[in-house]
Amino acid sequence: MFAFYFLYVTMFLVKTMFIKGKIRQIIYKNENGFFVGTFRIKETNDEEMKEFINKTITITGTILDPNEEETFLLTGEYIKHERFGFQYKFSSYEKEKPTSKDAIIEFLSSPLIKGCAEKTAKKIVEVLGEKAIDLIKENKENLLLVPNMTEKRRDTIYNSIMLHSSSDDLILELKNYSFSVNEATKIIKTYKDKAGIYLHENLYSFKNIIDFNKLDYIYITHFDKENEVRKKECLLESMKRISDTSGDVYYLKEEMTEALKHYFQIFLNEEELERTLENLATEQKIVILKDHYYLKENYEREHDITKNLEMISNLPKKDLGDFDKRINHLEKTFNVAYNSDQKKAIKNALENRVSIISGGPGTGKTTIINAITRIYIELNQLSPIDTLKEIALLAPTGRASKKLAESTHLPAMTIHRYLKWNQDTNDFQMNEYNKTEHKLIIVDEVSMIDTYLFDSLLKGIKTNIQLILVGDTFQLPSVGAGLILNDLVASELFSYNPLEKIYRQSENSYIAFLAKEIKDHNLSNNFTEKKDDYNFFETESKNITKMINEICKKSLEKGLRVDDIQILAPMYKGENGIDTLNLSLQELFNPKTTQKEISYGDYTFREKDKILQLVNNPDCNVYNGDIGYITKIETRFTPRKKEYVVIDFDGNYVEYTKEDLKMIKHAYAITIHKSQGSEFPHVILPISKNYYKMLYNKLIYTGVSRAKKSLVLVGEKNAFLMAMNNDYSSNRKTSLKDCLLHNI
Repeated sequence: MFAFYFLYVTMFLVKTMFIKGKIRQIIYKNENGFFVGTFRIKETNDEEMKEFINKTITITGTILDPNEEETFLLTGEYIKHERFGFQYKFSSYEKEKPTSKDAIIEFLSSPLIKGCAEKTAKKIVEVLGEKAIDLIKENKENLLLVPNMTEKRRDTIYNSIMLHSSSDDLILELKNYSFSVNEATKIIKTYKDKAGIYLHENLYSFKNIIDFNKLDYIYITHFDKENEVRKKECLLESMKRISDTSGDVYYLKEEMTEALKHYFQIFLNEEELERTLENLATEQKIVILKDHYYLKENYEREHDITKNLEMISNLPKKDLGDFDKRINHLEKTFNVAYNSDQKKAIKNALENRVSIISGGPGTGKTTIINAITRIYIELNQLSPIDTLKEIALLAPTGRASKKLAESTHLPAMTIHRYLKWNQDTNDFQMNEYNKTEHKLIIVDEVSMIDTYLFDSLLKGIKTNIQLILVGDTFQLPSVGAGLILNDLVASELFSYNPLEKIYRQSENSYIAFLAKEIKDHNLSNNFTEKKDDYNFFETESKNITKMINEICKKSLEKGLRVDDIQILAPMYKGENGIDTLNLSLQELFNPKTTQKEISYGDYTFREKDKILQLVNNPDCNVYNGDIGYITKIETRFTPRKKEYVVIDFDGNYVEYTKEDLKMIKHAYAITIHKSQGSEFPHVILPISKNYYKMLYNKLIYTGVSRAKKSLVLVGEKNAFLMAMNNDYSSNRKTSLKDCLLHNI
């Protein structure tokens, strides 16, 4: 782990072969510094590499700060990877220390200064030297000393420099601290007059907009790494990372100590840790309750959730009148028959201010939601316009909201869109000061919602409402910190309606029953036998990818479309990982013919490719987990040559530049985690011991429950049994239940 912070500096002797240049794209990096990217070579003393000068290659190795703005000198060898082809595997690296002239050239050639490309910037510095900017500000005519400088360009450059005259010194100072010009500009724009103060007093203040690892590297390079400021900031960051990896809301001393060692190589004894924690508590950045340590925001979120839920649930119940008459009428209208548990769930949801409905696949959750909305509309005699004003249907993902809309024939949206999330500031426009107006709010897939999002939702809605929370308590928990659905159920404070009865699609259907058997650890002896909606193809791990291709090929021959079929796997890497599966499936579903292509790192995207969105982008109404198709790849000159990719997300056409392609992956195969909140007509689930600890009960349950019409398991029978019996699931440390019960 010491390699994480160690800058590999090699004394480059004459015989040491190197390549020198800049990183063009960051394809992958992890917390330990392992890095994959593309690199444009400017210089080399290796004869074999000279053919790549002024060309871009793939590089891989360990590097702390793969900054695209700086020049690196790498030593290593050019090898052929069996999967990814040729790449330069570097064993050590050195950053070329920028001179004052380099910083000025970069500033002048940055987007801030109009009319001044790198070539012109170099000429200006050659003629005017290190005081070029001061000389230009003193007299713009000094620019005419530069060869081939026109009066028009002189004025453009001068005006741009004067526009940034109040901040150019700080930009150059930030640049000398290894920030890029773009980062420096962002810092100044965000923090204004305080930027210079933060730089010298606590540059970790920039952590909301600059990568923490980079800030820490700069800090230990320019300041005392044993400083109390660093210890406190790295401890706060360690707590956040524990939440990111385990979902915990509070922490214990021993895990914070280990996290500090693991992430930052900071070794604190018990006395030092105690002192640092007390200082953070005094500064009101953490909260200490006995042996539990909270980030202040996590502590406050659980208490805010408690306060808002109490205000909603303490309001009087609703009067339904003759409920039996209403439900009988609904059964006749829609030709359905609700069982006693479903009727109870519908009645409780319409009567109570806060209610919870939980059930696995096939138990009728969407049927119940549909019934609740219909009776509510009839009860309140709502017109179509009034319905839109009073009822809000929400879900944490785009696909989940689409499913909700299809089942109710009413509009539904993501929680982020409903609360008008601002991507740049990471906050919501609908909040405690600006609340929404709806009176009935139904939230589906609540198991996916973390503490931060649930707190934000409750702050953005009025308290004089009815809140209905729907989910599956056995599904995978949220990615972010918290265990909202389970904690609310465990508190026993709210109307809770579990649904157990499963409705068959046919006499020989099995998917919903298999999900329940997995959940109950009670698998049928004949679980490998073919059913109307289920099949298990047993094969060795090495044959899984090939067999999946054969199954997909036959499915296409039977008339299924690529959109009907979804492969779900536990992990990206490995023999049967998602990356390998997508590479193979792309050639089956969308082989290269005449369609245009675009490469990004080791991935090649084609027109008609099936695509997965990896991050929320509310401005374009596309969210993490959405699946679309590439409709067009084109090159435009605006005025420079630029490539664009257009992706169709169910009629929503979103345009991506090449730099944006880091936000997408192929979606022929996706992770089970990414599939949450979605249903797919036909699911293929590979099962292999090679997936190691990713084979556990809740994960396999979630994957199986995504299948709507058919499910195919491919792989090792013993691996499936191992997964069903593996109850691995971190017991998240949350205190919402205790908070609701006023125990803390």
